[in-house]
Amino acid sequence: MTAPDSLPLHALAENNLAAASPDLLRAMVKTFADALMSAEADALCNAEYGQVSDERVNHRNGYRPREWDTRAGTVELAVPKLRSGSYFPHWLLERRRRAEQALISVVATAYLLGVSTRRVEKLAESLGVTQLSKSQVSAMAKHLDEHVAAFRNRPLDAGPYTFVWVDALTQKVREGGRIINVHTPVAVGVNADGHREILGLDVTTAEDGAGWLAFLRSLVARGLSGVQLVVSDAHAGLVDAIGATLPGASWQRCRTHYARNLLSQVPKSAQPWVATLLRTVFEQPDTDAVTAQMAHVLDALEAKFPKAATHLDAAQHDLLAFTGFPRELWRQIWSNNPQERLNKEIRRRTDVVGVFPDRTAVVRLVGAVLAEQNDEWTEARRYMGLDLLAKARLHPIESETDETALPTELTA
Repeated sequence: MTAPDSLPLHALAENNLAAASPDLLRAMVKTFADALMSAEADALCNAEYGQVSDERVNHRNGYRPREWDTRAGTVELAVPKLRSGSYFPHWLLERRRRAEQALISVVATAYLLGVSTRRVEKLAESLGVTQLSKSQVSAMAKHLDEHVAAFRNRPLDAGPYTFVWVDALTQKVREGGRIINVHTPVAVGVNADGHREILGLDVTTAEDGAGWLAFLRSLVARGLSGVQLVVSDAHAGLVDAIGATLPGASWQRCRTHYARNLLSQVPKSAQPWVATLLRTVFEQPDTDAVTAQMAHVLDALEAKFPKAATHLDAAQHDLLAFTGFPRELWRQIWSNNPQERLNKEIRRRTDVVGVFPDRTAVVRLVGAVLAEQNDEWTEARRYMGLDLLAKARLHPIESETDETALPTELTA
C-alpha cells in the first residue's frame, strides 16, 4: 500500500481557501497529524518513506484507518503500519487533553441524565464527534473527576500569595426539572516564585457573602497565606468576607468595572469625557500625583455632575489601593483584567455546553480547563519578578489606603 495522498500544507490551505471550503480546519489538522505520525514512523525505521538506505532497520507496511474526534470534527487518520513490530501514536489518540475529555464527558452525561436527544446531538455535532461510547465516557469522567478533585484540594504551599484576584462566573444548570443559575467563584494568586497559580474554584447557589465566606475559608484551610491585596469587582459580601478570612489584606476595586459603574451616573453624551477624565488618574507617575489628580477629577465632576462626583468620592480609597505598592506593579494589580482573560477561556468551553446537566459537570469542565491553564502558567515566564514581590511584601501600605479593607460604599 502506498502512502496516503496528501498535498503540502501550503498548497492544501491555498486550495481550500480558494474554494471557500468549510472543512479547511479539519483538513489542516489531518495533514499535520499524518505528517507527524509519518515522521515518527520514519524515525523508527531509521529511514524516510521509500528511501533506499543501508541504515534502515524496518519497513512500512501500509496504513490502518483510525477515527480521531476533535473539536474540528471527526478526522480520518492514516496510522502507519510497520513490517516488524507495531506503531501506535499514544500521544495523539489516547492522551487527549483534559478539557477536551471534559467537554465530551459533559455531553454524554447530559444524554444519560435525560436531556433532550436533539439537544445532545446538536452538542455532539458542534464538537464534531460522530460516536459516543457510554463505557468509554464513564471511564473518562471517573479519571477527570479524580484529577479535578486532586487539583481543587491540593495544599496551597507555594506562598506567600501577596496578590490574589477573585471573580465569579454564572453558569446554567438543570436542577429539579428547572434551569437555574449557579455561580462559580475562581481565585488566582501570585505565588512566592512569581508565577500565577489558580488557587481554587467552587460552585455556589448565590453570589453572596455566605458563598464568598465559605470559598475564602476553604482557601485559607488549604494554606492560603501572606495575602496583602485582593483585586475584584464590588461583589456583594465579598469585602466583608475578605476582612473575616484574610486579616490585614486590602481590597482593590477593579478600575475597569468601576469605570462602567461611574459612567452609569452621567448622561450618555458625557460618558466619553468622564471616561477620559477618570483614566488620567491612572496615568500619573507616583502616588502623590495620583492623589492630586483624583482631587482635580472630583472638582471637575462636582461642577457638572454632582451625583457622579459623590459616587467617585465614596469609592476613591478602594479604587486607589494599588498606590500602596511599588509603581512597577500598578498595571498588574489595579484591575481584574488578568482574571477576565481567564474567564474568556472558560467561557469558550462552557458556551459549547450551554446548560449543564448537574453541578458535577460544571466542576468537571471548569476544573479541567483551570488545571490545564495552571500547568501552562507553571511552565511560562514569571508574572512578577522576585525582586518586585519582595519589595511589595516589605512596602508599607500608606495610611490613606488603610481603610480600603472596609469600603464606605459598594454602589453598583
